[in-house]
Amino acid sequence: MGRQLEVWVVDDQSTDNTLAIAQSLQVTLADPRLQVMAGKPRPTDEIWVGKNWACVQAVQQASGDFLLFLDADVRLKPGAISTALEFVQRSQIDLLTCWPTLICGCLAEWLAQPLIAGILAAGLDFAQINDPQSETVFAVGPFMLFRRTAYEQIGGHQAVGNQVVEDVELARLIKQKGLTLHCGLGHELGTLQMYPTGAALWEGWTKNWYLGSQRKLGLTLQTALLIFWICTLPWLAAIGLLIKGSLTGFTPLDGIAIALALANILLQYPIRRAIAQLSAIPPRYWWLTGMGGAFVTAIILGSIIKTETGWGWTWRGRPLKGA
Repeated sequence: MGRQLEVWVVDDQSTDNTLAIAQSLQVTLADPRLQVMAGKPRPTDEIWVGKNWACVQAVQQASGDFLLFLDADVRLKPGAISTALEFVQRSQIDLLTCWPTLICGCLAEWLAQPLIAGILAAGLDFAQINDPQSETVFAVGPFMLFRRTAYEQIGGHQAVGNQVVEDVELARLIKQKGLTLHCGLGHELGTLQMYPTGAALWEGWTKNWYLGSQRKLGLTLQTALLIFWICTLPWLAAIGLLIKGSLTGFTPLDGIAIALALANILLQYPIRRAIAQLSAIPPRYWWLTGMGGAFVTAIILGSIIKTETGWGWTWRGRPLKGA
């Protein structure tokens, strides 16, 4: 398989040293399978957002029967591509998309990513997603392996060039064409650190969350309320009652309320342990769940505001509203 592998790295008009670093790596490795492209400017008479234009350019050059789209922050484990291809061939899958193990680096990731993983795990029904008869769709943009014939049949990234959450839209087209989608966990395939800074995490999730919920305002607000109620409210209640009691004295009712709040806080640890079973994110910093819940709530509300108004709605510094 090694001789048949092609790796195309597309620099999408970046303003940092991405292209120079990729070209330097190409020279150092001297491996003919690795090709680096300086992406062309986006057509001015068409709407292109996100990575869609870069993916279109890569596909025009690639010659394989399978197309694996990876984000630059995915780290594949040895044998990952062979394992994925064998699974796709054996199960006759047209699109395989999966969650690599999420890696948390900065504090913002430790606060938000485990809770977001828990929300997704609770809300996603993989059996429905993978049922050809169900309209439920989901996809994970950092890892999407297409059978080329299926990719071309749905029109590829060209067909979703103006879509911000292009991965879900591609999965929707796959199911609409009667093709086979498989979405699941891919911990054995690789790892992914989505956002190296708090600012990047805020920009990324506020870009995707509301659209990923198909702009269902009621559902999105319910999610924000639930995460705040479970994660943050017990901490606020305990702190507020302790401050009130220290200033005016504790009543028996205060004691009962504090005990209930502390019991809810202690329950957050087994919840984080359960999330770790699915996401492979350790329950580290679980005692900051109150802060994490407030942060995720702000992300969800911010995503609604940004998507509906266009105010501050960007990706990699590029405005998305009216793009």
